[in-house]
Amino acid sequence: MLLNNSLLCFYPVFGHIKSLSYEKFKKPFLRNYENKSQLSRRIHCQSVTTVAPVTKGVGILQFFEGKNIFVTGATGLLGKVLVEKILRSTPVGKIYVLVKADDREAAMERLANELINSELFGCLQEKYGKYYQELIREKLIPVVGNICEPNLGIDIESARTMMEDINVIIESAAITTLNERYDLLVHTNVNGPQRTMSFAKSCKNLEILVHFSTVYVNGEKEGVVFETPLINGENRRNDTSSDKSRQLEIADDEITMALRSCTSSTNYEMTMNMKRHGMERARLNGWHNAYHMTKAMAEMAVEEIREDIPVLIIRPSVIESCYKEPIPGWIQGNRMYDPVIISYGKGQLPAYLGDPDAPVDIIPLDIVVNATIAAIAKHGQMHRSELAVYQIASSVVNPLLHKDFFDYLHEYFSSEPLIELKNFAKICYHDNVAKIKFFDNFDDFSNYTRQEIGRRLGIKDGVAIDGKHNLKLQRQLKANVTYAQQLCKLYEFAGFYKARFHSGNVQIMFSEMSKEEKVDFSVDIKNIDWRKYFQRVHIPGLRKHVLNDKTISV
Repeated sequence: MLLNNSLLCFYPVFGHIKSLSYEKFKKPFLRNYENKSQLSRRIHCQSVTTVAPVTKGVGILQFFEGKNIFVTGATGLLGKVLVEKILRSTPVGKIYVLVKADDREAAMERLANELINSELFGCLQEKYGKYYQELIREKLIPVVGNICEPNLGIDIESARTMMEDINVIIESAAITTLNERYDLLVHTNVNGPQRTMSFAKSCKNLEILVHFSTVYVNGEKEGVVFETPLINGENRRNDTSSDKSRQLEIADDEITMALRSCTSSTNYEMTMNMKRHGMERARLNGWHNAYHMTKAMAEMAVEEIREDIPVLIIRPSVIESCYKEPIPGWIQGNRMYDPVIISYGKGQLPAYLGDPDAPVDIIPLDIVVNATIAAIAKHGQMHRSELAVYQIASSVVNPLLHKDFFDYLHEYFSSEPLIELKNFAKICYHDNVAKIKFFDNFDDFSNYTRQEIGRRLGIKDGVAIDGKHNLKLQRQLKANVTYAQQLCKLYEFAGFYKARFHSGNVQIMFSEMSKEEKVDFSVDIKNIDWRKYFQRVHIPGLRKHVLNDKTISV
């Protein structure tokens, strides 16, 4: 049992959690506001474009007013933008943020560095001005803990306060690396949600729990995939059904056995063995990789143990940078399709392993956040013990094909080439960007890639054309080809993926939203201009926020 009455497994952390007190605001801030309700409206409405009375719609503002939320994974890409949006656009009560840290001081420092004082929270800081820090201290509550520890690593006193206080739990903590070690993926992505659900069962005023997943839990399907819960034991392929539940249930035993077999290996060998074991296990069960499989296992576990807790499963497709807010083009880290984009822009990816007519299912980060907030409000007000699934994806309502994706990249980098500083010299990659060539088998892809990268490096028939630096160029060629091969193998599942993801629940919810909600919490996937998104928003944002190109504006 992960959470019991004795709470013996809690670790000491920062102590008592203060409740929200409007009396602590300075008097000038309270001027012209007759009561606390008006102040709350003032807090969230500064960023709302309309001042007219808000019609019912889904009821986002009504639901979030005064609600207390517990968020895991708040320092990650999705969690940061979600917390920022809730603080900026809703009259929320408190947001408890689980922070992996040694103690309270370290937790508060991490929260300040990664959220409060970050560029992403600049809109909030500008909005509240000199009252920003005080407001944040009252609204944003750091809680030292770790989803990989018993009882989430939260101390007894804090846990008791939270269990009385929390109305909504948002679980976004996860390892999202596609080729991570199998044991680490299971420990975080499967066991973590079970611990969170156990904690949720002790929350007396909980109205809904949100679990972030991925559309790729659906596995190796074809055709249109609908928003249905996963069934433990269902085959992920389109062939005859097969009971896989036994294999999923013994994941911990498999990991233990695999680790024991590697006791004499180096750390590197153990890591490679665990990655290989995870990939083999995933492929056997009908998933593309261990990440997708463990997220599927988590969905099944949440459904099996939730009892009467209302659950909202959010399945985004590939999340990329913010489309409009809080900062267009903002993204954290070189992730998802971004290694492909950067490699292509540097001329290091002349070919791609995939079907040019297969969809690239991408969704901007802010649309995922808005859809999540709206769905929480919609289902939180229902007070039904149900599990709802929302797939936030573009491949049905606004498909982007691989051939169009690479055409947009080619257009952009042909006019706005990447420039890199190496050894105090600027390198412009303009001449190395050409139209992508698609291949449907790995050998042909590898042969063409080797020849083309060699040509771009000045190597012909295995020899440098100028006769100089041949060994150095040969090493560079080998490294570049190896990287291109690894990159395309990693994304091969998407390059040939035959399924498209239905997002009917998002579309229905969008039709139910009021005019004000459609503006302030836009989930309009259908009208995204993909050429504009990549060329004016995402790639400039990638260059600015990831490659640190100071000359780029979005």
